[in-house]
Amino acid sequence: MAHYFTNDDNLKSEIKKVDTIIKGINYYFYTDNGVFSKGELDFGTELLLKTFEYNYPQEKTLLDIGCGCGPIGIYTSKLGFAVDMSDVNKRAIHLSKMSLKEQGLIANVFESDAYQNINSKYDYIVSNPPIRVGKEKLYEIIMGAKDYLTDNGELWIVVRKQQGAESLTRDMKKVYKSVEVITKKKGFYIIKALIT
Repeated sequence: MAHYFTNDDNLKSEIKKVDTIIKGINYYFYTDNGVFSKGELDFGTELLLKTFEYNYPQEKTLLDIGCGCGPIGIYTSKLGFAVDMSDVNKRAIHLSKMSLKEQGLIANVFESDAYQNINSKYDYIVSNPPIRVGKEKLYEIIMGAKDYLTDNGELWIVVRKQQGAESLTRDMKKVYKSVEVITKKKGFYIIKALIT
């Protein structure tokens, strides 16, 4: 799993196109070796997108942090959000840009280790965070989101119960004013957090 978060130029490329439909919206993205959830839309991300609630996307900004091959950012771009997408994995960034360009979608895709290269505040931060990077980096991403949300901004994440969803939710309540488990399915928790 560690290779998802590094840039290994020697890893053989085997790009695959994944077509999907979320809430009646058709779109696709490309996957490859060295990128999370190769060859399919993973269940956690799919549940997150199907659960995600929003208003007036054409007037809102959104950050897909740890975007991987881009299913969250591409979908929300298609909805009309002004989207930024970031990842440490250069292959993931390339795949996301390729998928967006082919579908005539616009999003700002760039390299960033957590919030290192992020200088804006967002109405929404939406992520299937990279659990396997370790607790310190995971908490940097999730707890650090509070500093990059607008006053009425919302953080939406998906985490598996067996990967610490319950303890993470408890810890988030120490940082965020409101933390709510929106849904649970097949061991996955969709969590929404607000700073005000």
